[in-house]
Amino acid sequence: MSSREVIENVQADLFAIQDLAYRDFQAKLMPTVNKETVIGVRTPSLRAYAKKFGKTDNVSAFLEVLPHKYYEENNLHGLLIEQIKAYPSCIAALDRFLPYIDNWATCDMIALRTVKNHLDIFIQEVCRWIASDHPYIVRFGIGMLMRYYLDEQFKPEYPKKVAEVKSDEYYVNMMRAWYFATALAKQYDQIIPYLEKKRLDTWTHNKTIQKAIESYRITPEQKIYLRTLRVKK
Repeated sequence: MSSREVIENVQADLFAIQDLAYRDFQAKLMPTVNKETVIGVRTPSLRAYAKKFGKTDNVSAFLEVLPHKYYEENNLHGLLIEQIKAYPSCIAALDRFLPYIDNWATCDMIALRTVKNHLDIFIQEVCRWIASDHPYIVRFGIGMLMRYYLDEQFKPEYPKKVAEVKSDEYYVNMMRAWYFATALAKQYDQIIPYLEKKRLDTWTHNKTIQKAIESYRITPEQKIYLRTLRVKK
């Protein structure tokens, strides 16, 4: 089967499980995505499809085709990369795919089980992505730093890298704020100086505090103190 035939079959399968109401809802959450490219497939259904499709002989042909036409095809692409067990192949597939991501939802849904056994070297890729000039590659890199390097793998230089990111992109700075809010919950003593010493731009600083205060993982006492650190615009 040719790559074109594989793509046509996948598109037909995705339209077969389309939910139009969900499409309308999802499209509103992604202003950077043309609604006409959103089919409307609920995430559990897409994950089930990816699990089934990932066992076929057509995966390689599908992954070869970029860019994709539909939002769900991009999400499927990410879910198929999750299934790659060989670390070098996983990174290669990511590097090929990341430049085509054009929205926060596709960016944030990818979880890489393969890298859990390679965190000592995966950090090199994470730092490389954070230094990218592509907003969603930067967001992805920060997301990986937040997902895998805030517990026993944490090092003080990691939040410094996020603080040093300079961007006017909303979806980059929102991820920066999300990172620091999550880091406050896990590495409070290491992170609070970033707010006390105002090491972040004002928007990210205040958004970090907002998200931290909304978190159940931040203690009531910490929330009281965080409120005093808000910066007036």
